[in-house]
Amino acid sequence: MRLGLRLTTAAVLSIALLVPFALLAVLVVGDWSPLHDADAAITDALHTWALAHRGWRDATVWLTNLFAPNPLRVAALLLVVWLVLRRARRLALWVVTTMVVGGVLGAVLKLLVGRHRPDLLDPVARAAGFSFPSGHALNAALTSGVFVLVLLPVVRHKWALWSGAVAVTVLTGLSRIILGVHWTSDVVAGWLLGVAVVAATATAFTRRGLDTVVEEGVEPGLSDTGPDIATSRSSDA
Repeated sequence: MRLGLRLTTAAVLSIALLVPFALLAVLVVGDWSPLHDADAAITDALHTWALAHRGWRDATVWLTNLFAPNPLRVAALLLVVWLVLRRARRLALWVVTTMVVGGVLGAVLKLLVGRHRPDLLDPVARAAGFSFPSGHALNAALTSGVFVLVLLPVVRHKWALWSGAVAVTVLTGLSRIILGVHWTSDVVAGWLLGVAVVAATATAFTRRGLDTVVEEGVEPGLSDTGPDIATSRSSDA
């Protein structure tokens, strides 16, 4: 797939995945009552549950700290180092690009939307900054996505890799709602944005379609090469 076609495909894919994100953002900014009521109802229910189950609440705090944005960024950095040591520099660049683009978009959108976090009478946790989209949910989706699409060629049980990525992404997002520091729509928006960024950058960086990338990873040849991984693919642009 030529560079122009790859970029066009990436753009179309991004737009398609960002449509539900944009719709959520519009509804949040417009303070659409049904969305607000749904967010409030879910938050109240989960907050009540968290207050009544201290052990699970503590486990949720541990989980949300373990998979916070900074630890996930460190994990992505270690993945980049591993790829550089294998001379998979182009793949390492993809990981860096995906994480940076997603992180910057999340920070900018928080400022643009300016949504406040839930204000609970008896909070079990606190968080600073604006709420939409959830940074935890976004970075969980970004990090899980890059790990899966990098490691697909080198793992035997691909289902386990996908299952772990989905579990980390979903549980990290849910932890933010349970702790009452994000609305449900914040978390869903973070997931959508993260998936959109990973899909767009993966499509732009590879010769193949997204369906093949999802099945084989961004660089299928990673499984067949040691330190001398082929870098000639970078010349396809």
